[in-house]
Amino acid sequence: MNKKILLVEDDFSVVEFLKKGLDEANFEVSVALNGNSAISMASESSFDLIILDIMLPDKNGIEVCRILRSQGIKTPILFLTALGTSENIALGLNTGADDYLVKPFKFIELYARINALLRRTSYTDNLSDEKVKNTFVISDLIIDDDAKTVMRGEQKISLTATEYRLLLVLMKNKGRVLSRIDILESAWDINFNMGTNVVDVYINYLRKKIDGDFENKLIHTVVGMGYVLKEK
Repeated sequence: MNKKILLVEDDFSVVEFLKKGLDEANFEVSVALNGNSAISMASESSFDLIILDIMLPDKNGIEVCRILRSQGIKTPILFLTALGTSENIALGLNTGADDYLVKPFKFIELYARINALLRRTSYTDNLSDEKVKNTFVISDLIIDDDAKTVMRGEQKISLTATEYRLLLVLMKNKGRVLSRIDILESAWDINFNMGTNVVDVYINYLRKKIDGDFENKLIHTVVGMGYVLKEK
């Protein structure tokens, strides 16, 4: 069965270009021309992926993503944005998006990112279907990857999807120093522009939630090398 994609874009020339390419790649594509239509369509129908432009005429893509996540819709979201600064990228990802692509872009790169997101989703779904129990522990930090919950002591830690993926990568490699490139390739499935500081931004987000209220710090910086999750 063909994968279903919701394309949210108000530029007709971009819609025509992307829909042609996605149709030829055997995706089933639905189009929303504004944020409100996107929210309605994503709420009423099931999609495998949402491609979401940030600059929309009514609700922008950031608002749309925030609303969909608040409704419990976990469909992977790929942002399209002309705003390629680290701050804008981090804002989009922190809202709950799974990846981003800066305009202008080549279709082959979009296609690669779509496949990476769909592979990740398929892998997670298969684990859930097989009822595999995945629990990871270090000190008093516990991740239940089946339930997608994080506990530190008696406290439940609320993380965004991106923060959760980052923590899981650190946890699965506990005691091992990971470079920024290691983290980008593992947590985001794609090579980002190394000029951005998105890893450092998200490590700081994670530290505030995981270590902020606790004396025993678990996320450590190894100067000039990267980051590691370990006990003192």
